Amino acid sequence: MEFKLGIFPVPDATDPAGTTELMLVAERAGLDLLGVQDHPYQRRFFDTWTLLAYVAGRTERIRLVPDVTNLPLRPPAMLAKAAASLDVLSGGRVELGLGAGAFWEGIEAMGGPRRTPRESVDALEEAIPILRAFWDGERSVTAAGEHYRVRGARPGPPPAHRIGIWLGAYRPRMLELTGRLADGWLPSLGSYMGPDDALRMQRAIDEAARRAGRRPEDVERAVNLTQLDGSPGSWPDLLARIVSELRFTTLIAGVPDTDRLGFVRRLGEEVAPRVRALLG
Repeated sequence: MEFKLGIFPVPDATDPAGTTELMLVAERAGLDLLGVQDHPYQRRFFDTWTLLAYVAGRTERIRLVPDVTNLPLRPPAMLAKAAASLDVLSGGRVELGLGAGAFWEGIEAMGGPRRTPRESVDALEEAIPILRAFWDGERSVTAAGEHYRVRGARPGPPPAHRIGIWLGAYRPRMLELTGRLADGWLPSLGSYMGPDDALRMQRAIDEAARRAGRRPEDVERAVNLTQLDGSPGSWPDLLARIVSELRFTTLIAGVPDTDRLGFVRRLGEEVAPRVRALLG
């Protein structure tokens, strides 16, 4: 079992030095990935892609994940171009967390569409094959959907590796889409999903994958942990249980407001090795 651990820092534009240092320390501490939320309408946040690109240029190993990309404000053809470009520049370190959209007032305020729940999932389902076509070596891409239309676009550059599409999914139709089309699942454990919910949703994804002729184990299971409860000494046991009992193998921890650098160092240098030892 390959266990990976990362952090989910706030892309705080009011503290540029502190925000970037936190992410650089994550690499130095041996953590595996950085997940950065994508809320362009939040005035105190950096643009996610700009921040990830800046950090990519100052790191060498850590994986970079928009967590999750706001699709209604980032059309799939341009999103494919941005992700592939950063993947090439970073040496193949980008995965694409992708969401159908939320906070519709903010999206609409920035010129994006206001979609119903059904429309937002329809649009996401249209976007995935466009993304794949741009990355998979097609000479030109044409798509005529209800929400996205591409007419003979010329893809490029090709990404450095096969970028994974990880969906932020909770409801039945999104879970079915994850199992059928996506490379990974990226929900948050907490107010949106409890442990019992997670197990039920895991089964739904497995069933959808099998119906589509896929192996359930080909869908990476990643999860955001908004906060780690208890004392630091209890964290390895907590994380190991999330892996062994809830079947998530990529864990992305929220960073507390206090002792942020100490938290990141402890997570990479002390907690991650102990979790790996517990998992055998």
